[in-house]
Amino acid sequence: MTVDEHNEPSDDAQRVAELQKQVDGMQSQITETNRTREATEENPNLSSEVQSLKEKLDKHSKQLEQSAENLTQLQSENTVLQDQNQARSMACNRKRRFNTQV
Repeated sequence: MTVDEHNEPSDDAQRVAELQKQVDGMQSQITETNRTREATEENPNLSSEVQSLKEKLDKHSKQLEQSAENLTQLQSENTVLQDQNQARSMACNRKRRFNTQV
């Protein structure tokens, strides 16, 4: 590095330092571009995997929807059966009371 008569870096040295900074910045950009390109090259694999996962999610969503419908139906049937059971139980209790009173 050259210094002028006041022990300060010369214009040439400053210009070299500026150019070196620019080169370093460009090298960082090239490295990032290469990483991006590599990720892009892997993208078709990721894309097909994502598509496969979406299909599985759709399938499971449909199964979940069907299960929810089945659950609703079973709960409804259960309520009807509980009501019938309660009615029969009350009728049976009435018969017992009647029979014990007689």
